[in-house]
Amino acid sequence: MEKPAICGGTPVRDSKIHYGHQYIDEEDIRAVVEVLKSDYLTCGPKIGRLEEKLCRVTGAKYAVVCSSGTAALHIACLAAGVQAGDEVITTPVTFAASANCALYCGARPVFADINEKTYNIDPACVAACVTERTKAVVAVDFTGQSVELDALLGICRENGLVLIEDGAHVIGTRYRGRPNGSLADMTTFSFHPVKTVTGGEGGAVLTNSEEYYRRLLLYRTHGITRDRELMEHDCHGPWYYEQIDLGYNYRMTDMQAALIISQLDKLPLFSARRKEIVRRYDQAFAGLPQLALQQEIPQSDTTRHLYILRLVPERLRIDRRQFFDALSAENICCNVHYIPTYYFPYYERLGYERGICPRAEKLYEEIISLPLYYGMTDQDVEDVIRAVTRIAVYFEKG
Repeated sequence: MEKPAICGGTPVRDSKIHYGHQYIDEEDIRAVVEVLKSDYLTCGPKIGRLEEKLCRVTGAKYAVVCSSGTAALHIACLAAGVQAGDEVITTPVTFAASANCALYCGARPVFADINEKTYNIDPACVAACVTERTKAVVAVDFTGQSVELDALLGICRENGLVLIEDGAHVIGTRYRGRPNGSLADMTTFSFHPVKTVTGGEGGAVLTNSEEYYRRLLLYRTHGITRDRELMEHDCHGPWYYEQIDLGYNYRMTDMQAALIISQLDKLPLFSARRKEIVRRYDQAFAGLPQLALQQEIPQSDTTRHLYILRLVPERLRIDRRQFFDALSAENICCNVHYIPTYYFPYYERLGYERGICPRAEKLYEEIISLPLYYGMTDQDVEDVIRAVTRIAVYFEKG
């Protein structure tokens, strides 16, 4: 059996545990098979049913589902009127799509620094980034913890901006007792396999605005409509439709929609188990001075998508890469979320330089994402804790 890096001895596990994994049961499979045997694989009745269900889950008035979380961000920016010459404020601690959505519209992403305790975008930094060219804020609920919506909505209202909540991580979370998805001008979801609820792929935009809703529908489907109120020419017959704007093919299939509908039935179970694992991790790691825990704002009743462990360099004789490798040798497969977006070569070529967001950059050097998903057993959780503790104690700086 392979020995763990540096520590010596045998691994805490003889099989690997991954940082994230979907949970699919027989109900999910039956839901997809039902669609496969039906008349509609796409553009069918499951799309509307999923949108209705998302509205019930979140309390939003309108939902528009689409092909991915990235597509959701893109059409949200289009619905907000983001265009060439505009600026969109976002965080660098996120997947690239949170900034790319501005670029897709010809706008320029502006990166605001984070709160060093919660790791979410800092409202004070957002306010400092606002200029006459700012059109929108894309605020990411990092790890599933809600951003400070009250403060961000206040900034947006004061400056005439649109608040787009990038809720790729946030489904199941509640802010001041209300589900995230009904509070910002628009909220986007992702249904990628590592998310709390999955459709394999898929996304959604939630909003309370009928105006945004109508725009989202157009941008999702080529800018094409069959709504006679929106048509500019006489209707030729029941087959007739018009393209009235430039949209995209961002449709979701009925197979994906059926899976997500079934998964949403399990959201309370998914949420409860994730909270249980987070509590156990917090309890185990709180007493280790070599590690720092992500703090949460009291307004957020969080369903975590990610569990972020932050190393304290002053208390350890190894760096993040060595800690990561040691965990891997213990058969604990982790990840790092995220590389600051403006570190990427593409953004460097656009003129972005390091040093823009020093707190975000420092965070990146010190974090590891531990395994967190519904299907983890209690033994899995304890094995992760044993591995982390073993490495942290072994390499504690004297």
